[in-house]
Amino acid sequence: MRYLTAGESHGEALIGIVEGMPAHIPLAPADINEHLARRWLGYGRGGRSKIENDKVHIYSGIRFEKTLGSPIAMRIDNGAYKKDKAGWPQKMAIEGDGEGVEPVTLPRPGHADLAGMQKYNFDDMRPVIDRSSARETAMRVACCSVARALLRRLGIEVGSHVTRIGEVGWDGPDAWYDRVELLIEGDGSARAVYEQADDSATRMLDDAMTERCIEHIEEAKANRDSLGGTYEVIATGVPPGLGSYVHWDRRLDGRLAQAICSIQAQKAAEIGDGVRSAGRPGSKVHDPILPGEGDEYPRRTNRAGGLEGGTTNGMPIVVRGYMKPIPTLIKPLDSVDTATGEAQPTRYERSDITSVPAASTVAEATVAWTLAEALLEKYGGDTFDDLKAHIEHDRAARGQ
Repeated sequence: MRYLTAGESHGEALIGIVEGMPAHIPLAPADINEHLARRWLGYGRGGRSKIENDKVHIYSGIRFEKTLGSPIAMRIDNGAYKKDKAGWPQKMAIEGDGEGVEPVTLPRPGHADLAGMQKYNFDDMRPVIDRSSARETAMRVACCSVARALLRRLGIEVGSHVTRIGEVGWDGPDAWYDRVELLIEGDGSARAVYEQADDSATRMLDDAMTERCIEHIEEAKANRDSLGGTYEVIATGVPPGLGSYVHWDRRLDGRLAQAICSIQAQKAAEIGDGVRSAGRPGSKVHDPILPGEGDEYPRRTNRAGGLEGGTTNGMPIVVRGYMKPIPTLIKPLDSVDTATGEAQPTRYERSDITSVPAASTVAEATVAWTLAEALLEKYGGDTFDDLKAHIEHDRAARGQ
């Protein structure tokens, strides 16, 4: 399984290719568009949310709302390409020599601008700005939503919620654990978590905390600043035995951390209570094993986040992401014009005050892809029925 995205933030469109999906998985554009719409959720978003109307167009790999086993090709048009008055058809033209287009030579601290310019030896950092942009995550969500459709048909759901924006939020999992448990128990899956979070302007599971975060975002806006934050992704229905302890690159916790940190502006990932566990004795960290049915052994707690030795243990997967504040600030930071070598304040490009709520939905998508990848590695199958039969055989052998 693999996917590839292409396209620039202000180019005509984003393109995606998904390869390795079994045949006969039920999939319609609506299954993808649901999560593309959720990517725009959250208080503090910038003006582009009013321009874009992300809808996926599927070119291949689907027939009569079922996958064919062949590569799935998709496109999402960039509304800003023509709706914006910045002249993107000229600035991002495929043909021509760029004559008359002013180069961008003032890098923004915290962005890929300067590092990308140095890597590819550009004298204009516009190509770096447009490809490194988080706009790419629209197609990433589309590609990963294909995998998510596979998981859903097998009873595996992925959800998320925001736990902190800037200085406002909960201090640790104990503060929100009961809320999440009640949602999961009521619905039987993590889907209830993301549906409840989506009703909040900040994707938080508490109305009072949501209001405090909105006030905090408004303060940051007045100060011409930006905010980062944290979120939690949960996956339920994941069978034991995905991943491996045998090889370093097959450890699922490492792959999930990479999935989170591959998202623009994410600077850290945590599996279960990883951060807090580092400062606690083992007696308050490890999860006692309880009797179960057949080969099923539940834990009294889930501080390990559903993973032990790089392998799933049957408990819900819990991964947390840490997002830095968006580097594009209305209040300029110090920089250097690469064309002249002179120090000067950075320019401003349209941006959000915070996009932690959006990042949490993108993280859902990348976690879903990583789990689907591990699921197919373990069980295999050219068709959905093959895969399902392999999983059911495994459960029967375990006495579940």
